[in-house]
Amino acid sequence: MTIKFGLIGGGVMGEALLSRLIARGIYQSSEVIVSEPLSSRLDFLKQQYGVAVTTDNSQVFTEAKEVLFLAVKPQVFSAIAQELANIDILNREHSPLIISILAGVPLSQLEAAFGQLPVIRAMPNTPATVGAGVTAICSGAYTSPKHHQIAQQIFSAVGEVVEVSEGLMDAVTGLSGSGPAYVALLVEALADGGVSAGLPRAIANQLALQTVLGTAKLLHETKMHPAELKDRVTSPGGTTIAGIAKLEKAGFRSALIEAVKAATERSQELGK
Repeated sequence: MTIKFGLIGGGVMGEALLSRLIARGIYQSSEVIVSEPLSSRLDFLKQQYGVAVTTDNSQVFTEAKEVLFLAVKPQVFSAIAQELANIDILNREHSPLIISILAGVPLSQLEAAFGQLPVIRAMPNTPATVGAGVTAICSGAYTSPKHHQIAQQIFSAVGEVVEVSEGLMDAVTGLSGSGPAYVALLVEALADGGVSAGLPRAIANQLALQTVLGTAKLLHETKMHPAELKDRVTSPGGTTIAGIAKLEKAGFRSALIEAVKAATERSQELGK
């Protein structure tokens, strides 16, 4: 069968995407080839998902007819681009869509490496590994509506998808890219508060995690504004307003805002 999807990089995020693309039937195992330098990792991916595997990145690029997906560390991009530079990309019968999740590698650099091929840059986040992520995508100069549709379908397999201009990708990194760490810190702090108030650690952890999970689900499904939900929980002179007053005094809201801004600025620095 024709190879449609080529994956360069079989790490955690690459595997998360691969597993859901196959599970959803977006691609059949026989339509996928994966390159990865670690032989033990290749053996696992071949056995687990039934895909073709190789250590040769150029083979993946040559065989992939529909999508070439880059899921490697940004530091190795130059080496991979050099490896693929010897392939005649413009005279191929089927030129693939290049999708990159390399943080800090701009469209201009990707397009310089891949000539006039269509390129989409994407920023998924770690909840994508359990199918609950959100991915921001931005398109290069040679993409078409069909390419957008392909990228939407691929990233919808691991969560929600938003489209932004490339100038906003650093802000995406600061919010949804780094955001899971902020939420994890929130869950940990809530649980610590419960322990401080006398709860056993296991129960405090369960209460904190399910409270965050349930609140997010409630907001997502009802489309309620967070401020409205906060007001519904906060009764006059009650327990919640006492807690909120402490959070406001400690600068909880502004601390999160500054965290997103700081992560955005650091992303900008790393991309230079």
